[in-house]
Amino acid sequence: MSQLSERPEKPVVGVSMPHESAVLHVTGTALYTDDLVHRTKDVLHAYPVQAMKARGRITALRTGPALEVPGVVRVLTVADVPGVNDAGMKHDEPLFPDEVMFHGHAVAWVLAETLEAARLGAAAVEVELDEQPSLITLQDAIAANSFHGARPQMLTGDVDAGFADSAHVFTGEFQFSDQEHFYLETHAALAHIDESEQVFVQSSTQHPSETQEIVAHVLGLHSHEVTVQCLRMGGGFGGKEMQPHGFAAVAALGAKLTGRPVRLRLNRTQDLTMSGKRHGFHAQWKIGFDADGRIRAMDATLTADGGWSLDLSEPVVARALCHIDNTYWIPNARIAGRIARTNKASNTAFRGFGGPQGMLVIEDIMGRCAPLLGLDPAELRERNFYRQGQSTPYGQPVTQPERISAVWQQVKDNGDIADRRREIAAFNAAHPHTKRGLAITGLKFGISFNLTAFNQGGALVLIYKDGSVLINHGGTEMGQGLHTKMLQVAATALGIPLHKVRLAPTRTDKVPNTSATAASAGADLNGAAVKNACQQLRERLLQVAATQLGSSPADVRIVEGVATALGSDKELAWDDLVRTAYFQRVQLSAAGFYRTEGLHWDAKSFKGSPFKYFAIGAAASEVEVDGFTGAYSIRRVDIVHDVGDSLSPMIDIGQVEGGFVQGAGWLTLEDLRWDASDGPHRGRLLTQAASTYKLPSFSEMPTEFNVTLMENATEEGAVYGSKAVGEPPLMLAFSVREALRQAAAAFGPSGVSVELASPATPEAVYWAIQAARKGAASSNGSAANGRVAVGHAADGDVRTGAKTLSGA
Repeated sequence: MSQLSERPEKPVVGVSMPHESAVLHVTGTALYTDDLVHRTKDVLHAYPVQAMKARGRITALRTGPALEVPGVVRVLTVADVPGVNDAGMKHDEPLFPDEVMFHGHAVAWVLAETLEAARLGAAAVEVELDEQPSLITLQDAIAANSFHGARPQMLTGDVDAGFADSAHVFTGEFQFSDQEHFYLETHAALAHIDESEQVFVQSSTQHPSETQEIVAHVLGLHSHEVTVQCLRMGGGFGGKEMQPHGFAAVAALGAKLTGRPVRLRLNRTQDLTMSGKRHGFHAQWKIGFDADGRIRAMDATLTADGGWSLDLSEPVVARALCHIDNTYWIPNARIAGRIARTNKASNTAFRGFGGPQGMLVIEDIMGRCAPLLGLDPAELRERNFYRQGQSTPYGQPVTQPERISAVWQQVKDNGDIADRRREIAAFNAAHPHTKRGLAITGLKFGISFNLTAFNQGGALVLIYKDGSVLINHGGTEMGQGLHTKMLQVAATALGIPLHKVRLAPTRTDKVPNTSATAASAGADLNGAAVKNACQQLRERLLQVAATQLGSSPADVRIVEGVATALGSDKELAWDDLVRTAYFQRVQLSAAGFYRTEGLHWDAKSFKGSPFKYFAIGAAASEVEVDGFTGAYSIRRVDIVHDVGDSLSPMIDIGQVEGGFVQGAGWLTLEDLRWDASDGPHRGRLLTQAASTYKLPSFSEMPTEFNVTLMENATEEGAVYGSKAVGEPPLMLAFSVREALRQAAAAFGPSGVSVELASPATPEAVYWAIQAARKGAASSNGSAANGRVAVGHAADGDVRTGAKTLSGA
């Protein structure tokens, strides 16, 4: 086993413990970015001037009326920018635009003594627009050929030959919804300037180094003149990877121009209307199966709704293509990706980062095609699992494919699936107006950033004379427990009790050039960097201890804060060891670094091995559906998830549970709607509050929820044998959607292929039930929320709505 994976005697990692800030969270004493305003003097408040049209060129911007509002100090416009007027990494997001690109686009910012004065000042600014034609829906953009960014294609095998060899060929379309992050803490920044003109920004950001970079180039400064700190976030889910930068830059610009601290915090409506979402997708596909139900070929085009600018749409689409296979071997594939440009807020990273969208396409195909092949959906999935020696369509060998089958079988055993299926069949036979469904789905999710350069992490570890330890690392805490794990890693690596270690807030002047806390790589990258720094310190201290104990350094062990030598009864306490090292002038600080090895990726050919390993999981969900309304409940969920050797089991189980529920929300509840009419409010987000945007709550939780972490699952080459856990569990929720499909199908004759919209709201489930009762594919689902048309070679055309797609 590698040194990185090996665990020492009595490790602190692997011990279940609560989140390091849990007490602070529940007592309300945890500080977030906006809480710091109350500790800062003379703060000015920033408020956006929003243009309420979907698209238009600005012909006049009159700020004078705002300056007449009592309390207004300044209005920030493009004329105030000393550096680059851009808030993005692609240079396509002007901080102060001359063209409004979506409903609610901020064109200026008002600074005032109070938030109310800033709001009134913003309302007084006069904006005149030359309104332009706008594209609101994904269908509009596709019809208008409105695309931007890269258009990758993933190709493997001989697709035409694969279809020629297929006994069954199906074609279809599928469109599914965006998702709002709805983190508890909205976007926030607090900036001030010190006596030497240094810019210090407190920001709710997942990527402090990139926030630093954007602030610097907007202000025309070098990065060493800007420091960004993130105390913690009240949720991020990817929404704070790219999009905080512009807000931080506005606050910093205001502070630079006024000499006073500037606070910017979006209210909930502003956050919902101004920030991007998970990308909604459209998929057009064709798939071929052999006579035994094994996939022979697939041809698909995935179109992402990118919004008005690129943001992170290109890597999101790339990851979607890399995950369309999920757990299934596709020997011949041609998958194209493209990004539609619409007049909506720019869509961005969201937990899973395109992976869920790609995987949803293949899972929907399997669920739709299984009845047409005369197979149980679970059996169809099992027949197509990856096996030893097989590779992904982009050329990466699938290591540990046996874990796909192992977690699947464990879920079946834990969940008594065979017995419960018989019970469900009996229940359905006895209840004409209520049906139950049970489905099992798996996942295979690649861990690492697709861009190889991002796979690096840094840390700074300090040991003080009294034996206490302070660690800094490049990752940010958004509630996911990263800081808890880093404390456990440091205590384990040094061989000391957890109470000896404290963690400092993430800031760019301690650990530079960090990657975003994203791609589920936070613990892998930063944990390995922390371990590296601690090992440097430990090696130095072993030399000191060896002298004191009269032994060789190789024979010294530090366990639970006590140094001992093999074959000796002598002991040396940690505090005494550190003090001795100080007087011997031994350096007691170390910078740690880690780069993920073995990665390579060619974006042009779309080939390589972009992932360090794959996270594996499986879930079985049982639902009950009301035939009159489509309303449903989740009766039971059983999950087995592979996190390697868990760094912190309680944290990891919480991540699995939370990810699953968030995924279920995306797939069944969360239905974003925009005004696509030609009226005066065209482009307006209609679901801009929790009253109109349905979020998962206690009533949507499974009545019985069983989560098991896979045992004896050490991941060689990862920190202490662990695996990432942040994003993968979200895709376990596919099992809920597939269970709803099966419950809806139970209202009709056997062998019916049921179309199900996404999100599968009660309304969508009702229409699926109606179609199943008629014994035909649904023709009543909303095209905006997912329309699948399936044609079968043996059965001829299957018509769905106005669309006809034939089998090949």
